[in-house]
Amino acid sequence: MRIGLYFGSFNPIHHGHLIIANFVLQNSDLKQVWFIVSPQNPLKPSAGLLNEYHRLFLVNIAIEEEKNLKASDIEFKLPRPSYTIDTLTYLREKYPQHQFAIIMGSDSFQNLTNWKNYQQILKNYPIYVYLRSGYETIKEPESTLTILKAPLLEISATHIRNNIREKKSIRYLVPDRVMEEIEKNRYYQ
Repeated sequence: MRIGLYFGSFNPIHHGHLIIANFVLQNSDLKQVWFIVSPQNPLKPSAGLLNEYHRLFLVNIAIEEEKNLKASDIEFKLPRPSYTIDTLTYLREKYPQHQFAIIMGSDSFQNLTNWKNYQQILKNYPIYVYLRSGYETIKEPESTLTILKAPLLEISATHIRNNIREKKSIRYLVPDRVMEEIEKNRYYQ
């Protein structure tokens, strides 16, 4: 099975993430999208990062009725910080029956040369890039890059966390179940 891996902190997961995952599923040859919840991105600060198990739970409740979307804690079991190439290598060994691809925004793609063993990623894994405003991406000849023009919402997890701290509503930014869980547990306050 062809599976797209959508890496992220998902701090918290929001409708923008879900729209992209669904769009990629509907407009590619991928059969599933796995949300790979990263305990700590080596290129981002950890300040304000909700516990990884809480973030995983929020992803699970956001996608619970979607049979082709899965939440994964695979990086919780790997050495930290989490490097994409290490996760890909582990998944390829653990699930040899699947073919894995990466889903990322054009902003992250422009930063790919800063990733550990990025040449190996480019050589061995198809990459589905959704365009983000201000970050154009050009497909190289003979590359395994697929560029998608997914509908984008200008929603960021930072904006959501700031709204929570400022006691503003996050309704319509995140799924209702996610909002209820955040409010009940007073996350990000």
